[in-house]
Amino acid sequence: MKHYIILINTILIISNISCFPQQKEVKTGNKSIEKAKTEKIEKVELAENTRGINRHTTFTPNSKILVDNGVTTTYPTTSSEWSNIAREAELIDLSKIADLESPTTERYSDQALSVVITITSNGKIYISGTFDDGRPPKQLEALYKQMTNPKGSPKKKP
Repeated sequence: MKHYIILINTILIISNISCFPQQKEVKTGNKSIEKAKTEKIEKVELAENTRGINRHTTFTPNSKILVDNGVTTTYPTTSSEWSNIAREAELIDLSKIADLESPTTERYSDQALSVVITITSNGKIYISGTFDDGRPPKQLEALYKQMTNPKGSPKKKP
């Protein structure tokens, strides 16, 4: 029985070691400049919550879905709006997104909305740590700005 457990553990360890994200090398001439991840961003979501407020915004290549306290509104996403959001999401190390720390903690006492960003890439879902509205971790700042004020989209109500 012990031999079977050891064998199964060995197989699992070997299979986990061989799993690496797909990467391709970008070359210019003979020099290798950088490795670019071949990640396909499928969907990016922004959830903002506090007592009495529940906003959820979902960006996809074709639509932007706003749910504000249960009221759903759908807008078409422009190609430039989606490409800006997808580009910013691709620059983030998605495997470490959950470990990013918020610079402030006003959400603990309802002084700010509690915000979470969820990115779906290659069928896998990555969820950020919680942070205060308007004060994301440095690594998420550019993506957050693109999502909250994308060009050509309706402005948030005050």
